[in-house]
Amino acid sequence: MQSFFETHRYLLEHLGSPVRRELMNEIDWNHRLIGIKGARGVGKTTFLLDFAKANFGYDKSCLYVNLNNLYFTERTIISFADEFRKKGGKTLILDQVYKYPEWSKELRYCYDNFQDLKIVFSGSAVMRLMDQNPDLKDCVAVYRLDGFSFREHLNLATKNKFEAYTLDDILKNHEQISAEISSRVRPLAYFNDYLEHGYYPFFLEKRNYHENVVKNINLILEIDISYLEQIELKYLPKLRKLLYSIAKSAPLHPNVSRLSQEIETSRATVMNYLNYLKNGRLINMLYEDSESAKKPSKIYIQNPNVYYSVTHGEVSQLNMNRTFFLNQVGYRHQVNVSKKSDFKVNNQLEFYIGDDKMSGKVVNDNEYLAHHMLEVGDKNQIPLWLFGFLY
Repeated sequence: MQSFFETHRYLLEHLGSPVRRELMNEIDWNHRLIGIKGARGVGKTTFLLDFAKANFGYDKSCLYVNLNNLYFTERTIISFADEFRKKGGKTLILDQVYKYPEWSKELRYCYDNFQDLKIVFSGSAVMRLMDQNPDLKDCVAVYRLDGFSFREHLNLATKNKFEAYTLDDILKNHEQISAEISSRVRPLAYFNDYLEHGYYPFFLEKRNYHENVVKNINLILEIDISYLEQIELKYLPKLRKLLYSIAKSAPLHPNVSRLSQEIETSRATVMNYLNYLKNGRLINMLYEDSESAKKPSKIYIQNPNVYYSVTHGEVSQLNMNRTFFLNQVGYRHQVNVSKKSDFKVNNQLEFYIGDDKMSGKVVNDNEYLAHHMLEVGDKNQIPLWLFGFLY
């Protein structure tokens, strides 16, 4: 176990000063079993280490362990956790837990039998928790970590500490909020950079960002989805082709029969693949009223960076704007297809997403225009970038 403490210390010493993610303030850290789900590349490991460093420093009552370590081909989570607590351990952080066989059963055993131990674990966005996992559904508190919001990206780029706002705050007070932010920075100077390469924390690394995004996508398809959904690798090209087809046509009104012909598989398999891509945080599926419908009304790529990378930048500004709005607002709110506008939020608010051609558009009460070239809004016309301050 000593080698794990040495690794833990080394990682904390080289962590640097990461952006404090908004999720850190929302988690009930008093819970004894906490799961952090998130797509590959959004910064789950950094988030866990930041929690450890901020709350425990180098105190050995907390230990970070990556379950990819070959040591856990012979050692069980249960025996390791038991030894850790007997040596004074209080908080065990388990990264990449879904790679370990029977992980949910062993976590349940630890929860039931080691009541003096807190376990925080991370895993893929695809992994099943809560209602879908009978071992953990009544004992785990699950949270989702997404990529950087525009606010988090802007804070990192400008060394500011702008706070998040609720949607209600933005709708009622956007003029004052955007004016105050714009008095300190020029948000539009950073907005297009964020759309192209600001969602994933690895934009800080000195590598080709878009190649890294594509690599990330392939790892989600090849490992997270294929492994957890038990898809044979020979079918992977069909899944990859479906994602590319969606990206080329997004926002896509899905024709399942056409898609099934295009990737040469059945309609039922196409629907399964769409759900896999959604669970892997690669696409967003929108419905008119609720997700109870069998087929989505529209499909978007999950975030602007994936959209830009998959299409090699061949995408309209308007579609990038729509993808951004859905990604940022959909993190906390229900977003549906609207027969009237671009999106209906929380079953009542109508949003038009604007580009230069939308300037001067008149909107009615309960309708809003999110415009990408506004620095400070006016009445029901709100700067698009400000919706990136929701988390």
